[in-house]
Amino acid sequence: MSESAIITTNNLNLWYHEKHALQSVSIKIPKNRVTALIGPSGCGKSTLLRCFNRLNDLIDHVKITGEITLDDENLHAPATDVVTLRKKVGMVFQKPNPFPKSIYENVAYGPRVHGICNKAELDKIVEQSLRHAAIWDEVKERLNDSALGLSGGQQQRLCIARTLAVEPEVILMDEPCSALDPIATAKIENLIERLKEDYTVIIVTHNMQQAARVSDYTGFMYLGKLIECGKTRQIFEHPKEELTENYITGRFG
Repeated sequence: MSESAIITTNNLNLWYHEKHALQSVSIKIPKNRVTALIGPSGCGKSTLLRCFNRLNDLIDHVKITGEITLDDENLHAPATDVVTLRKKVGMVFQKPNPFPKSIYENVAYGPRVHGICNKAELDKIVEQSLRHAAIWDEVKERLNDSALGLSGGQQQRLCIARTLAVEPEVILMDEPCSALDPIATAKIENLIERLKEDYTVIIVTHNMQQAARVSDYTGFMYLGKLIECGKTRQIFEHPKEELTENYITGRFG
């Protein structure tokens, strides 16, 4: 990849107890692009995604070797502040997980944690984040209503707004549409397309059609290894590895 990389891994290995879940993974994630990670269940996609904001730190008996850099800074350097890292690298999960609070408080929560208390400033952040997440027009009259009253697709866009509110550089998405219907999925996909103007997006998906639609780059993983990574069109139309071609054409997976 010739574009400038915001995240780079070099010879990254990860073990859960004895299980070697990531094996010598080296990948460059281009800035302001959408990179999709595809591959069969259990191949290491979500594990790799969680390395980028050190969520694997929360799991017992995890061992990591190799290097991960964000903006050329080592994520595992002793001076790395994990709270700051997770502000820079936001996460949207498979199942929408709004807080049991109002729509407004869901979005304001992160900025408050990071010290913003001014009501006018919070109002501006909430509106801007909801606009960027393409949900403002649907909720602007009901900001004080519970977020749990929203539909699944609206909840997921609210969770994206909550992530945007702390001004990340990178947004990680782990199967963000798997719990959604086709209409809600289309809205999230359209949103992803717009988000890359301001953010770098990395998406894990089982849906290869989705990867082909939304991503600029695709990495194919199998049994903990990154088999191939490149521009999405090249990966889907002219894969270099037979294993990639077999997966994309449905011969296994």
